[in-house]
Amino acid sequence: MPAILFDKVEKRFGDHVVLHDLDFTVRRGDRVTLIGPSGSGKTTILRLVMTLEEANDGYILIDGKPLTHYSQGGKRVELKEKHKNEMRKRIGMVFQQFNLFPNMTVIENIIEAPVHVLGLSKKEAIERGRALLEKVGLPDKENAHPTQLSGGQQQRVAIARALAMEPEILLLDEVTSALDPEVVGEVLNILRDIARDTDVTMLIVTHEMQFARDVSNRVLMFDSGRIVEEGKPEDIFSDPQEQRTRDFLSAVL
Repeated sequence: MPAILFDKVEKRFGDHVVLHDLDFTVRRGDRVTLIGPSGSGKTTILRLVMTLEEANDGYILIDGKPLTHYSQGGKRVELKEKHKNEMRKRIGMVFQQFNLFPNMTVIENIIEAPVHVLGLSKKEAIERGRALLEKVGLPDKENAHPTQLSGGQQQRVAIARALAMEPEILLLDEVTSALDPEVVGEVLNILRDIARDTDVTMLIVTHEMQFARDVSNRVLMFDSGRIVEEGKPEDIFSDPQEQRTRDFLSAVL
């Protein structure tokens, strides 16, 4: 059973079709990176999986279970909010802009969802949070507020916060695009470690092509809401078959 399955998914904003009849799967434990020009629909895919946006047509399944809609008698039927909330617990997302609560300390940011969504005791959530701060190299920052941290440190806290929910699926949306160039490497190294040390399924949007090459076992090239080409990183980056992929890579590499 795939971790994520897109079945003829269409997403429109007004008259503008962002995703056309999208079909693709992500197997459990895979690290799949979506590449392509800005506006090609990559981030929309992550937002659909996170239920921050809703598809206009088609179906998304997580481990074989419908995410927001199911088919009944040829019609799309929306699932109840309780079901959607249960599905959301299985998915973590790290955003471009960190999205930390500025009025909370680092540890409070990390334990908020495990306590209130998963029902962990505060003690257990703090233990898990401290272990994750160790993992992301910030063991001494638990009582700091986000405004006291650099961008790179805030993004590492955001990664720890996502992992604190122990998600089956981790979505990474351009997690280095808001960072100063000198701290990009430290954030990417943490994500490389997570990819190496865990079996979490990753769906990644990035313009960092070396990171995509290092971490992914599959790369999908998108343009205008469609998959242009897909394959192993070594094939996509070293010997792309489609002219659109070659043009894109020659522009960004």
